[in-house]
Amino acid sequence: MPDLQRLAAHHATALLRFEQENREWFARSVPDRGDAYFADFDTRHAGLLAEQATGLCHFHVLVGPDGAVLGRFNLVDVADGEAELGYRVAERAAGRGLATDGVRRVFALSRQAYGLRRLTAETTVDNAGSLAVLRRTGFTPVGEVSLDGRSGLRFVRELTADD
Repeated sequence: MPDLQRLAAHHATALLRFEQENREWFARSVPDRGDAYFADFDTRHAGLLAEQATGLCHFHVLVGPDGAVLGRFNLVDVADGEAELGYRVAERAAGRGLATDGVRRVFALSRQAYGLRRLTAETTVDNAGSLAVLRRTGFTPVGEVSLDGRSGLRFVRELTADD
């Protein structure tokens, strides 16, 4: 079973490999990060760790037994007991329930470690995989959004003591 770990400095190489290997796969359903993201990855990674240290964000990676990053699960814009959840799973790991499991594991961290009560998430209407994960994990659609000019939905999930 892959291990969900809080993002740390030692994840940089494996995380960059994850993003590079899956760039085309991710671009099918979410906006591409652009070349600058990869060219200046070390600085960006250090920036994420600094931001995480403030408590405004909580970044996690799903790490396989071989040390490879299989997914990312991020909580951003943490404020007033709420945060926005974002996630992505490697193409080679898709369809195995890892996204659903990872989201559920983030629920427990959100509630117990970070004191959150509510999570929001957004996805495009044509991202069937992400829509299925959000519905399976108890998110409720609450409105329409535009994501880089694409039709999307906004979801909310109240966290409970059982999470």
